[in-house]
Amino acid sequence: VRVLAGIPRCLLLDQGRAVAEGRPGVVLGSGVLGPLGLRPPDLVALAELAGTAGDDLEDEDALAAGLREAARAGRVPGGSAAPGGAPSVAWEPVRSHPPTGVEVRGVVHRYAGGVEALRGVRLEVPPGQRLAIVGQNGSGKTTLVKHLNGLLRPDAGEVRVGGEPVGDRPVHVLARTVGFSFQDPDDQLFERTVEREVRFGPGNLRLEPAATERLVEAALRSTGLAEHRDVHPHDLGPSDRKLLALAGVLAMDPAVLVLDEPTTGQDGPGVERIGAIVEAYAAAGRTVIAVTHDMGFAAERFDRIVVMREGEVVLDGSPVEVFAPEREATLASAGLAPPVAARIGARLGLGSTPTLRHLFDALRGRRTT
Repeated sequence: VRVLAGIPRCLLLDQGRAVAEGRPGVVLGSGVLGPLGLRPPDLVALAELAGTAGDDLEDEDALAAGLREAARAGRVPGGSAAPGGAPSVAWEPVRSHPPTGVEVRGVVHRYAGGVEALRGVRLEVPPGQRLAIVGQNGSGKTTLVKHLNGLLRPDAGEVRVGGEPVGDRPVHVLARTVGFSFQDPDDQLFERTVEREVRFGPGNLRLEPAATERLVEAALRSTGLAEHRDVHPHDLGPSDRKLLALAGVLAMDPAVLVLDEPTTGQDGPGVERIGAIVEAYAAAGRTVIAVTHDMGFAAERFDRIVVMREGEVVLDGSPVEVFAPEREATLASAGLAPPVAARIGARLGLGSTPTLRHLFDALRGRRTT
């Protein structure tokens, strides 16, 4: 659940049965979701702490006032306030890649009809960084990342991966270095079983059989699909098909992993799993670039955020910098709103608090960047 404000009632289902029905702040609260192994959405978690979970979640003034009282009473939780129940994911590289970054040098791209989707974009992504690219539809996000593996070619400017120009190198050659998981998984699924789908990519790399096995098993385990290896991909639900498309790319162990809207259609556990994969993959020395509309996911899981508007980069920095109160007008001009933790932190005069961890630390008087 991403949008809660303005919804008077909601129904919670678990394995086909109704679990609870009522106000979102109650139905999606820790008392109901906790026994199911789920965590509340950030807005509901804050409302519970503020004592306003049963009220209108749109009233952020009341929420801020309740949090102020919680801080005075010493009720703000400690610790990292990291996602609860996240799966354990670790990635051990099998293929040997040198540290691989990405450079975008003044890239211009025009579609048929003269629509200029990119207007001289410049961007440098160092090896091992987790970069989220955000912006409204049509801002140029997907157009930009499709240049990284040759799906699109610039009309002007240059793209370099690992210091080498992409140039006219074929997509199948670039795919050895840059793995791309599409927004719509049905654009890349074609095999008859989940395992065959995951095995296809590393098979084309002609790796040693033992290396292929390690990658296939690691990809299935990381995405939670090991128990579905014999299932036809199109017998999976949409969220699992999305994870399968990601598994197929992970199994190639690319130096640069590009994810286009990875959390679309995912439930809470799916979002947590994808976030854990992003962090584990980057921890293994790989570069991760994601296009996303999910501001909370971007703030929580990425080192750096780039905001695009009409084919240009208008903000570039850490989540603390991009979601700072003084950037709100620029975000609004790009059709974006900061995560709820950032909005509440701004109302309380706490500075930049893009995640629950930042907000809780600031409420306790322990500012952190």
